[in-house]
Amino acid sequence: MLNAHAPRRAAARGLSIVELMVGVAIGLIVVAASVHLSGRNIASSRSMLTDIRVVQDLRAVGDLVSRDLRRSAYWGNAILGTRNTPINPVPPANPYAGVAVAGTDTITYDFSRDAAEDDARGAGETFGFRLNQGRVEMQTATDTWQPVTDPSVVTITDFVITPVVTVLALGHLCPTTCPPGTPNCPTVTVRRFDLLLRGQSVRDAAVVRELRSTVRLRNDQFAGACPA
Repeated sequence: MLNAHAPRRAAARGLSIVELMVGVAIGLIVVAASVHLSGRNIASSRSMLTDIRVVQDLRAVGDLVSRDLRRSAYWGNAILGTRNTPINPVPPANPYAGVAVAGTDTITYDFSRDAAEDDARGAGETFGFRLNQGRVEMQTATDTWQPVTDPSVVTITDFVITPVVTVLALGHLCPTTCPPGTPNCPTVTVRRFDLLLRGQSVRDAAVVRELRSTVRLRNDQFAGACPA
């Protein structure tokens, strides 16, 4: 006869060595997958940050070039270049009108900075941009160039400046019509420059980005005069 008060043997069963090995293997697979996924996310984030930095640098340089180049040919007394008088039948030329493109990667230009316009290009009124050893430089004073890109972040591989010049005849607007081809007939020269910037990341040579923009000079170049 069984004793009702006898303690029951608790059923106990441990893991076999095979089950333990399977569990460890599954755990290692999960950990490896997590590490791989984290590594890919970190690499993707780093690549994205590198790409953003290159794009930001190109945009900053492009904006700087565009804003400054638009000031080219500014002359405080520009109205004088549109008037002729019996004493002075040929209006004076804009002393700041010149824009020089050397090769395809250097541009220099002038604009007036005089508090009181003296109608003459002077020291400190010539500016420009150029590509030099993988960086864009800006001319801030006579023969003084300052880098505007960081060569430790991005290498500028291309800085191409393409001038586009359009000359428009204005003789038909004169009180006495000035036929096209007549010497000293009034004209206006509209100038624009197409810019190409291409940069490569220093950290990741596979990251190459480019920026294209067009800059139209605000100060058109007027020449000639209406016949008396």
